[in-house]
Amino acid sequence: MRDKIKTFVESQKFQNFIILAIILNAIVLGLETLKSLDASVLSTLVLLDKIFLAIFSMEIALKLFAYRLSFFKSGWNNFDFAIVAISLVPTSDAFSVLRALRILRVLRLVSVVPQFRRVVQAFFDSLQGMTAIASIISIIFYVGAVISTKLFGEQFPDWFGSIPKSLYTLFQIMTLESWSMGIVRPVMEVYLYAWLFFVPFILLTTFAALNLLIGIIVNSMQNIYEDSAEQIESHLAKQDKDRKELQEKISDIEKMLKELKERI
Repeated sequence: MRDKIKTFVESQKFQNFIILAIILNAIVLGLETLKSLDASVLSTLVLLDKIFLAIFSMEIALKLFAYRLSFFKSGWNNFDFAIVAISLVPTSDAFSVLRALRILRVLRLVSVVPQFRRVVQAFFDSLQGMTAIASIISIIFYVGAVISTKLFGEQFPDWFGSIPKSLYTLFQIMTLESWSMGIVRPVMEVYLYAWLFFVPFILLTTFAALNLLIGIIVNSMQNIYEDSAEQIESHLAKQDKDRKELQEKISDIEKMLKELKERI
């Protein structure tokens, strides 16, 4: 019984059904936010949401029955369990804020769709390299904040009046949001040499360090896809080997039967 349920929950049809349910549930939750809905339509949407929650709860229950405690050995299973558990918490009185967290069920697409899992896995695999790059960016930000506070803080206290203000302003500059007309050009009207600070800062942060972060993530994704391809090739090779061994055994059996007939 347990093996049959395990085969059922791992089947592609069941996975596709869960994906469809997650997408439809996301649409229902989005429609609930419309203020122009009639009371009857809203009640129907609430009922559909409860049906979807029942489907997800049944899915978790089936997996718990099939895998038992080994269910919790998978991080993705723990993620799904936490999302569904949050949805099952009563949303009345002090827990009413949890109603807004129902939309977190959409995040289950990350655990259900293999392509999404690869992206998330690549992100976590690249954390070590990203930590090093983030540390370098933090050092550059701190050095830049100290320099800009001392150079421009007196004339532009709202932007560079203190280290925290300078850090936030430099973060805005790094994102290239109104950095030129909004910040740098007004500063250059007072300090003509300001571009000698801002241009290298943008080159170091926006065009160098951030591209390194992207490169690390892309490299991690490439490694994951290469590992997946090797696993598929290994699996196909094993299947081909098993098929040849089976054919040899069949040939041996046919040979034995032929010899037995000749003796008879």
